Amino acid sequence: MENQTLVKEICPTTTQAWVKKGALLVDVREKDEVEQLAYDVPNIINIPLSEFEERYTEIPTDKEVVMVCKGGGRSLRATGFLVNHGYTNAVNMQHGIARWVQKGFATKGDTSVVTGSDSCCSTSGCC
Repeated sequence: MENQTLVKEICPTTTQAWVKKGALLVDVREKDEVEQLAYDVPNIINIPLSEFEERYTEIPTDKEVVMVCKGGGRSLRATGFLVNHGYTNAVNMQHGIARWVQKGFATKGDTSVVTGSDSCCSTSGCC
């Protein structure tokens, strides 16, 4: 594990600032998940994790990229893959669209697919 590189992670609030500066969101959820509920941002592409190794070259290397999914796990894996393939501007958004919705950020679709009794944002330290 000598060459292992740590993946940088940011929260949904920081992601909002990155989006305003032109960062690209890459949603690695499957197409049916995106059809139910999607991030409503101007610069986003969907590359499902199941197709990621074949399609990752569609992601520009010269742009800031924020990897996203439902809870942050799949996007973390995809971000690690990118970092290990030479991407230096790729970060993972922690907690995924679930936290995005809880923060009240723009979405398209049915937010009930990620809302529930989990009140993660009531704890201190949540950005």
